Amino acid sequence: MFNDKDLELFKKRQMTVAQIERQLNYFKAGFPYLRLVAAATVGNGVVKLSEDDENRYESLWNDYVSGDGNILKFVPASGAASRMFKNLFAFLDSSSDVPDNDFIKTFFENIHKFAFFDDLDNAAKSGCGLGVDELIGKGEYKKVVEYLLKDCGLNYGGKPKAVLKFHKIGNEIHTALAEQLEEGAQYAKNKAGNVNVHFTVSGEHRPLFEEEIKRVSKRFEERYGVHYDVTMSEQKPSTDTIAVNPDNTPYRDENGNLFFRPGGHGALIENLNEVNADVVFIKNIDNVVPATHRDVTLKYKRIIGGVLVDVQRKISEYLRILDSGNYTMDDVREMVKFLQRTLFVRNEETKHLEDSELVLYLKNKLNRPIRVCGVVKNEGEPGGGPYIAYNQDGTTSLQILESSQIDKNDVAAMGIMKSATHFNPVDLVCYIVDYKGNKFNLPDYVDHNTGFISEKSISGHEIKALELPGLWNGAMSDWNTIFVEVPVATFNPVKTVNDLLRPAHQ
Repeated sequence: MFNDKDLELFKKRQMTVAQIERQLNYFKAGFPYLRLVAAATVGNGVVKLSEDDENRYESLWNDYVSGDGNILKFVPASGAASRMFKNLFAFLDSSSDVPDNDFIKTFFENIHKFAFFDDLDNAAKSGCGLGVDELIGKGEYKKVVEYLLKDCGLNYGGKPKAVLKFHKIGNEIHTALAEQLEEGAQYAKNKAGNVNVHFTVSGEHRPLFEEEIKRVSKRFEERYGVHYDVTMSEQKPSTDTIAVNPDNTPYRDENGNLFFRPGGHGALIENLNEVNADVVFIKNIDNVVPATHRDVTLKYKRIIGGVLVDVQRKISEYLRILDSGNYTMDDVREMVKFLQRTLFVRNEETKHLEDSELVLYLKNKLNRPIRVCGVVKNEGEPGGGPYIAYNQDGTTSLQILESSQIDKNDVAAMGIMKSATHFNPVDLVCYIVDYKGNKFNLPDYVDHNTGFISEKSISGHEIKALELPGLWNGAMSDWNTIFVEVPVATFNPVKTVNDLLRPAHQ
């Protein structure tokens, strides 16, 4: 199936033939749907904290950062912002020269409210001698959009979200990247005053990140009395996936070359595996608000950090007791209850295990990476979010699932999905070293059967693409998980340009 040129390509990408064949088998066999037990709800998988609990956990986090905690903020930020402007691109391609739907009308009616307005106005004046208002007055709406999206102007359609101007705060204009840096200084500063931030980037955009980091970091260092250590990494070619034809044979271009696509955000488990930290906060690049609206975000970052510290210490205590051999069956029963009631890890076979087997089971399930996930009440349609699901080994545990992992023809599964009360806003804090201080090898905890297949097109050819298990679902499938309810005010993503007009971003 593969020729010498293919084998050389695999070698260059640091991929093996076995790896490629495994991907091809997924195209042929598909991925199994996950078996669900229930949607995670308050009292059954989702923790709703009292005010006293919140104060205690926030205090725990403040104590942790004043000690020797090794903390990092991990921000997936690769990829262009083109999807953020899909409505504007559609307008450019349409036959209408004037705003003809609510989205485009809203954009132009509020154009002065965008933080990038002055840059856009200057780009238009530089390009054609007319400002934005003058172009609108002449009915040149598409010209304005071109100056925003294309390289004749700001080229926002080809830049990453990280470097787009999101917010205007007094006399300052902040990009999404700047907001992430400032936010990090407010809850993730360690005892030495260092703020460690890691961005995943694409190679073509790295210079833009470097320029923006240099531009804003000194200002925030002086304002907050901190020092930034900002690192970046790119998605590895070895995590790309092969594209296939509709009949599942490898797709080749007109020159006979195999074609690979990025494997989705699940590939970033490899990047996360290489960071130097004990505690890692994960949040998407666009889910940021200006400092004037950030108090609730900071409060709950500290709270879920405190929950993580508390759970990690309890797990470490249990594992040290098991290591010592100096434990009673009451101790063991307490640990089983902790697994079942706090981590929601259950195995119906535990009651049949011999004492020595039960201890091994406890060690195996306790000594894993830990994540605390903020989840938000679902006020819209049910979809991806927190569930209790079966694992490959027959145990059940808390999982973040995407709707694509649920069988739409399974009446019971769809009933569980419709009963979901919360969704996943990607608000995670993780502990990625074990109780002895050794780093976990995170790829060991991926469920490779949780990817999915999508249909794409290349130069008019229909192909099928393989998405790796997502970063916060399949790639973290074998982690210990806690779900904590957080306010919807902590979730303010910018999925479209008009989201920047929402009160939280103004």
